Amino acid sequence: MRQTDDVERFASFDGVQIAYTVVGGGPDVLLIHGFASDHHGNWVAPGVRDAIAATGRRVIAYDARGHGQSDKPHDVGAYENNAMVRDAQALLDLLDVTAVDVVGYSMGSIVSTRLVPIEARTRSLVLGGVGARRPRSREARDRIAAALESPGGAVPGEGPAERAFRQFAARGGNDLAALAAVQRATNPRGDLRAIHVPTLVVAGEEDNLAGSPGELAEMIPGATAQVVPGNHLSAVGRPEFTSAITGFLGRVSPV
Repeated sequence: MRQTDDVERFASFDGVQIAYTVVGGGPDVLLIHGFASDHHGNWVAPGVRDAIAATGRRVIAYDARGHGQSDKPHDVGAYENNAMVRDAQALLDLLDVTAVDVVGYSMGSIVSTRLVPIEARTRSLVLGGVGARRPRSREARDRIAAALESPGGAVPGEGPAERAFRQFAARGGNDLAALAAVQRATNPRGDLRAIHVPTLVVAGEEDNLAGSPGELAEMIPGATAQVVPGNHLSAVGRPEFTSAITGFLGRVSPV
């Protein structure tokens, strides 16, 4: 498979088209972005992808189903049964990856906690934008989905969190019905005790959505934590966040 900065697409396990990019050369790194973002917003625009590639690595970044240039099903079932995990594995298969460092942010980190315990090719893991705060309840996710489905105004019982999700998603030009389906799907955080690769948990010091990265790291065997400047939206764009990733990879998965 040729390496390119251009977006390519492939049919995943169920035919959903997934958009991806590949840059650089060397050991493989897989980047998995956050909710209502895409590979460009999370990884390319802040310079994270290119900084990792500059260390002598091949960096694979893709748009999760429902996001970016990938297909955006409105059926909740299209996001059930570990669909995003299976997309990641299908992409690794497509690119003949034999060993990979996995880097996630927010939703991408949640996906990574389910991917890594079942993916023997994983060498190390970075969980960005997450901490010890408990994952949202089914009821909270349903409220967010309802807000996303009503872009024209508030829905009964809507609070600041639901309003913020709708406003953020709408500003990004997202398909709000697809994002609502993502929220309604059942995709819990994976079993942290089943992660047995070197792991870094990194989040912004003002990231109230994530909670304490240190407390989350204590739940993962051998994991370490790092706090960087910023909140949930801004931390990924800080140079300290990029340096945390490249420094960690250099220590645990040298080129």
